Amino acid sequence: MEKVYRFLKDAGTYYLATVDGDQPRVRPFGTIHLFEGRLYIQTGRSKDVAKQLAADPKAEICAFKDGVWLRVACRLVEDDRVQARKSMLDAYPDLRGMYDENDGNTEVLYLTDATATFCSFTAPPETVRF
Repeated sequence: MEKVYRFLKDAGTYYLATVDGDQPRVRPFGTIHLFEGRLYIQTGRSKDVAKQLAADPKAEICAFKDGVWLRVACRLVEDDRVQARKSMLDAYPDLRGMYDENDGNTEVLYLTDATATFCSFTAPPETVRF
């Protein structure tokens, strides 16, 4: 999990895919955070992505850096604890202009049932499960 975290953090931007009915939806994300041994992302509860994940928690993350790409198939589970939201916002203080751990909108979700695959054109794939 640490390798997945480091790759996503270093990449800066990754892409999160969700399902909206029968239509896939993909958008850029930038928050990735380790908290209490779990890997977390953050969004706003009022956004479509949060509604899509509430209806179907299956998601995929994809990122590319230095000739290597990472795909992570997972389920995203909301952690509604103030401590989890605060930890995320403390790690990304620029978000505090839009979010607060007590605003009723900030949502943090952790990855579970995750299968991460690192790929490139020059090395065999490496799979990590967490």
